[in-house]
Amino acid sequence: MSIRMIAKDLYRLQKEVERLERELAHCPPEKRAELEAALREAKAERDKARQALEGIKEPPPYRKPW
Repeated sequence: MSIRMIAKDLYRLQKEVERLERELAHCPPEKRAELEAALREAKAERDKARQALEGIKEPPPYRKPW
């Protein structure tokens, strides 16, 4: 997967997390558990995409200066 695709996916996931957080702040109590579960999943996906992007951007260890 290219860096651009991962970055676009990361941006989409960040927006989704922000939307869920706003929605959670104004939701009725009976819908809260469902939104919290969706938010947890979205945050996990976002963190995974962020780690993948950071891993790609980091130069290989054999090219790092001493």
